[in-house]
Amino acid sequence: MDIELRRRRKKLDPDPDVRDALVNAATEIAREEGIASVNVARVLARTELSTRAFYRHFASKDALVSEVFLQMARIEMRRLKRKMAAASGPAEAVVAWIDGRLDLAFNPQIRSDLRKMSLEAQTQMFAAPDLVSEAYGEILKPLVEQLEKGRAAGLFPDVDPAGDALSIHGAIWASVERQWMTGECDRHGVREQVVRFCMRGLGGVQPLER
Repeated sequence: MDIELRRRRKKLDPDPDVRDALVNAATEIAREEGIASVNVARVLARTELSTRAFYRHFASKDALVSEVFLQMARIEMRRLKRKMAAASGPAEAVVAWIDGRLDLAFNPQIRSDLRKMSLEAQTQMFAAPDLVSEAYGEILKPLVEQLEKGRAAGLFPDVDPAGDALSIHGAIWASVERQWMTGECDRHGVREQVVRFCMRGLGGVQPLER
């Protein structure tokens, strides 16, 4: 192959550093002003990159927004895994995951941008689900893994890991939104109710106290 042709092709290859700069700029805008404020022109202005550079890395603004949600979801997934690490088995790990997601509403140490982006993602689930489906998959991944382990061990014999993970998240989110709206919920009471409901749905395993 001609050397000059190889050089031109190499110049057009995606650059991980440029991609990261675009994602970081979009994330900053989303944290400061909300996901609706993210657009190509503003991201390029913040990064001082060209339109060509943008479209070499992302097919559209929506593709960039989807990546922003995915990056935030991976941060949340790692946080949840840390909370689940000490669990002695699948049932305890499921409860730890529930506790981790309830942190969004009840733990003041959780960063406000994580709460804000979680709310943004939930809104997009109805408006543009393709933007956040991969991100939700990341957050649910450790829960699905434990449901699969529980099924293999006979703890959750009739569980549908992917489907039941969505149901568990839905039950938690209803409580999270209620707390955000009213600020009047008691964490212990909410946790007890959610854990009891979810664990019974998984096959009659009794909720675990922590």
